[in-house]
Amino acid sequence: MVTEQRVVDFMREEAYAPMTVAELEEAFGVESAADFKEFVKLLNVLEEAGQIIRTRSNRYGVPERMNLVKGRLQGNAKGFGFVIPETKGEPDVFISAHDMNGALNGDIVLCRPAKVKSGGRMEGEIIRILQRANNRFVGTYSDGKDYGFVNIDDKRMAKDMFIPKHANMGAMDGHKVIAEITKYSEDGRTNPEGRIVEIIGHKNDPGVDILSIIHKYELAEGFDEHVMKEAESVPEEITEADWQGQNRRDLRDRVMVTIDGADAKDLDDAVSLERLENGNYLLGVHIADVSHYVKEGSFLDEEAYRRGTSVYLVDRVIPMLPHRLSNGICSLNPQVNRLAMSCDMELDPDAKLVRYEIFMSVIKTNERMTYQNVYNILEEEDQELIARYEPLVPMFRDMKELALKLRNKRMQRGAIDFDFKEAKILVDPEGKPTEIVIRDRTIAEQIIEEFMLAANETVAEHFHWLNQPFMYRTHEDPDEGKLRNFLQFITNFGYVVKGTPSDIHPRALQMLLEQVQGTPEETVISKVMLRSMKQAKYEAENNGHFGLAADYYTHFTSPIRRYPDLIVHRLIRHWLENGPMDDEQKVDWGEKLPEIARHTSERERVAVDAERETDDLKKAEFMADKIGEEFEGMVSSVTNFGMFIELPNTIEGLVHMSYLTDDYYHYDERTYALVGERTKKAYRIGDLVKVRVVGVNKDEHSIDFEVVGMAKKAEHKPRKAKIVIEGGKREKKAKPGKPGKPGDKGGKQPFWKEAAKGQKKGAAGGGKKAKNKKKKKK
Repeated sequence: MVTEQRVVDFMREEAYAPMTVAELEEAFGVESAADFKEFVKLLNVLEEAGQIIRTRSNRYGVPERMNLVKGRLQGNAKGFGFVIPETKGEPDVFISAHDMNGALNGDIVLCRPAKVKSGGRMEGEIIRILQRANNRFVGTYSDGKDYGFVNIDDKRMAKDMFIPKHANMGAMDGHKVIAEITKYSEDGRTNPEGRIVEIIGHKNDPGVDILSIIHKYELAEGFDEHVMKEAESVPEEITEADWQGQNRRDLRDRVMVTIDGADAKDLDDAVSLERLENGNYLLGVHIADVSHYVKEGSFLDEEAYRRGTSVYLVDRVIPMLPHRLSNGICSLNPQVNRLAMSCDMELDPDAKLVRYEIFMSVIKTNERMTYQNVYNILEEEDQELIARYEPLVPMFRDMKELALKLRNKRMQRGAIDFDFKEAKILVDPEGKPTEIVIRDRTIAEQIIEEFMLAANETVAEHFHWLNQPFMYRTHEDPDEGKLRNFLQFITNFGYVVKGTPSDIHPRALQMLLEQVQGTPEETVISKVMLRSMKQAKYEAENNGHFGLAADYYTHFTSPIRRYPDLIVHRLIRHWLENGPMDDEQKVDWGEKLPEIARHTSERERVAVDAERETDDLKKAEFMADKIGEEFEGMVSSVTNFGMFIELPNTIEGLVHMSYLTDDYYHYDERTYALVGERTKKAYRIGDLVKVRVVGVNKDEHSIDFEVVGMAKKAEHKPRKAKIVIEGGKREKKAKPGKPGKPGDKGGKQPFWKEAAKGQKKGAAGGGKKAKNKKKKKK
């Protein structure tokens, strides 16, 4: 049988030379007319997918053997773009505006690298568009006498869309619309032609700005009738029948609370803490059992997968699941029975994990606590709140004690902690921004953060050693080139980090952050370090988490709002109810999980982009009536066209190079600075300046500043003596199945490996005190 994979593998062989259809027919032994017809269809499918290429002489081969690169095009407002290769590790290919050949941002394309530009950047030409990313776009309609144009909101689309009069659906000048391309530009030099398919409203109407962003990122606010019908069938309360016979533990007598923001609606995590007779802590993290209600293959499941995540915009939340679940039966409201997935962790007085168990439970939270109230109890010693929550106060104090110990252990092992400010934009009923406040990261937030991290790591390591299919949250090592530049950059300030760009421990970078804390260069070093990091993502393989300095990490704690967490719960449930997977199940999940990981990572990036764009929009609107006013800010970024200034409320604006009129300034890549040609005056990240607002463009979400003076010049002078940061090299992760002594780390199995391997259904754990498990001696 001739399969797609056989054909591709055949063409990838070193001895293969491009063949015609007839030669391929002979090579694969295709004899009958019916088989030949199917064989040609198979070749066409592979060609359309870009897996094979047909040359002008009608011969077939694979792209990589024909000097072609398949990838996704990343466009730019100036008309050029980059092809991001499908193959990991391959360099991006620069595509000039003249060589785009009609391709648009996001399209899957084939390009032919032609030459290497100065600086080592590969340059090429797009030769085929394999798959269009989108043919519908949000933009602002401009009406003309004989025709109109849609100025597309996505600035990576370099050209407007031409709209004939008969296709404008009655749109007026200034309307926000959804336009569909009906005719693409073949040479890339003309504008695409399209038609209006929906009028969102006038750009100045209240709420239309956020609606435009929702449509731009294709975020579905409502749920279809099939999804809602399933959601309505979910009961509002649970009964004993819901947990009987499921090996659920009854934890309703255990003292536990939820701790969230005051405006939170979906309370999906609860925490409990007890001091045991042996002096250890028993920490419980209890997560709403969403997998009990959202079954694989259901309409709810399919819609949750499509969305991937809940999206938190300035004035609304677009949930992954209907409110009946997320704010109802799956919300751990106080004093009501709820089904949960629990992780109990016993930690010694030094916060070292000595035993754990993972199991299904039924719980009843005692109180719905807010971050502010917990902070006021612990730090402000608010006597009224202490009296109100008197039975819980000792637990909160123990929680603070344990959280600080856990955080200290994370910092010691090298977890990188960027403590940047986070803003919250307050809006009135019409969506107009009224205030921008800074979110505090108090001890209350740290308690929840540390407890959730502990549970995520424990669950991830458990399944790593079980060697079962699983979903992990990974963070790759920094880009070698970017990190090399960063390590060179910090030498300007007298810092040297031991280690190489290809083999550096995150501990070294965290130690550097600690060393620069409180110094004038703290901001510049923190920001440049962050830019050398890669994005975290979901993967079906455990590749560790660099930023957390964790060998094992997953997302277990938010199945209401993140689909990967729901998958984690589904896999835990399968293991608890059925034990280890058989070979067929492993193959099935092994095929599904990589695609789920890819899709949900993509949806996460879409959500982040949408959230960032609504923030930028409202920040620009907030500054619209402040033109001419002066503010003190900090240089947050420096480019070859100017510098960005961040105000204390996190609003950021650009001082364009043309506004620096006292000298000709040049961008110094080595020091990330703008340096005056004559005066040698320099602007660097971290410098404090006084700026005046000179312009606001709400459509572009941009703010323009001009410098009116230096507020306080940060001294960035090289130190006389070097400060050497001892980083050390990375330790290689252990692989499942390798023997190790109890308690061993760094390439050996953890001490609870034996218990995890022999665990019965219904519980997971390790150590001598763990229940319901068999001991196996290696």
